[in-house]
Amino acid sequence: MVILTLLNPETKTPVQRWQFEQSMICVGRSPDNDVVLSDGVVSRYHLELRTAGSRSSGKGGPQPCWEVVNRSSNGTFLNGYLITQAELPPQGELRLAQTGPLLHFQLKLAAPASKSPELPPLPSSISLGRVLCDHQGSPAGSLFCIRCGQPLQILKTVRQYQVLRLLARGGMGTTYLVWSSDSHRLHPQRGHLQVLKEMNADVAHLPKAQELFEREAIALQALRHPNIPRFYDFFIDQGKKYLVMELVHGKDLEQWVRQQGTVAIPQAIAWMIQACQVLAYLHQQPQPMIHRDIKPSNLLVRQHDQQVVVLDFGAIKAAGLPPGTRIGAEGYSAPEQIQGRAVIQSDLYAIGTTLIFLLTGRSPGKLYRKQEGIYRFVLDEDLGLPLRLQQVIKCVTAPVPGDRYSSATELAHALASAVPL
Repeated sequence: MVILTLLNPETKTPVQRWQFEQSMICVGRSPDNDVVLSDGVVSRYHLELRTAGSRSSGKGGPQPCWEVVNRSSNGTFLNGYLITQAELPPQGELRLAQTGPLLHFQLKLAAPASKSPELPPLPSSISLGRVLCDHQGSPAGSLFCIRCGQPLQILKTVRQYQVLRLLARGGMGTTYLVWSSDSHRLHPQRGHLQVLKEMNADVAHLPKAQELFEREAIALQALRHPNIPRFYDFFIDQGKKYLVMELVHGKDLEQWVRQQGTVAIPQAIAWMIQACQVLAYLHQQPQPMIHRDIKPSNLLVRQHDQQVVVLDFGAIKAAGLPPGTRIGAEGYSAPEQIQGRAVIQSDLYAIGTTLIFLLTGRSPGKLYRKQEGIYRFVLDEDLGLPLRLQQVIKCVTAPVPGDRYSSATELAHALASAVPL
């Protein structure tokens, strides 16, 4: 028997567990694997665990030997060592790619024929084929049962999506962590962790709110960028609208600063350049798009590669349209955007205000003062910011859009030259 446990890479707590009796187990991103992991660094067919002969154990006769075989150009690491093919010890850890998912494995000896099975069938609330499971023995905080691999607690079910946990609640929608099961397959424990965004009931009757929610779905469906969550589904169920997106593990920049303090200048600039690259992609679409909600809480540092992922496209709008909804986060939005007149440079302004927050730990509004008859962000000398970086921030947060950088690419170059990375 082989037990595989997906671990949280930070806390090493179990996230999901599988139990196998067969002689070969395939792990990868493709849905026909025995263990499906949707992380971007995981190859379609990443690795195999398979029996390789047997040895006498003195515990009921010969026992199978197990080995791991790497099938990915991104590599497989056994207990920290890069391997091509290796024999498995009784237990240990496998990491898929250098920064990818972490799996704990345990090889359990087959019980002698005269003994009862180690995990006898028990009365259950969930039936998995012919096996019944009562979910006992799973560690506290686990999302999935260590025996059957099914979710331990389901808050509600929307179509094939089983809601496991509330992630966030905003003005437009509420996001949940969901398990998308694939019950039609031969292995019903397979599926994917994804994010389900549900349109809030208190705005569902507003035509403008419905338009924005649908606009987000349409935009995500058309966008293909490694630093934008992938789109999976959009549907209406019992009168409610839902959007299904990729689950990205990480911490947003607001959480980062609140928990760890201000960000070092080179790191803050590197993250803002990554955000600029996403904005350049949006702004250079055949129909240029304005995000309109760039702020620290919508910029997430992805766990496995420390890259910034841009979130929440609920306010996205095509450039060049007539003035519309006044939208944006206080302290981060450009003056013209607050008036409903967002332009490409409005997104760049928000990069500047986000950078102020990362470097100072203060809400940008606290540094917004009247100077020489004009309201602008005043960076005090005690902040110790290099003069060139202050000039970049002053330019990108200029009150008039025409006085700012003309594109996200130009801003990225200016940031890169402000301080050596």
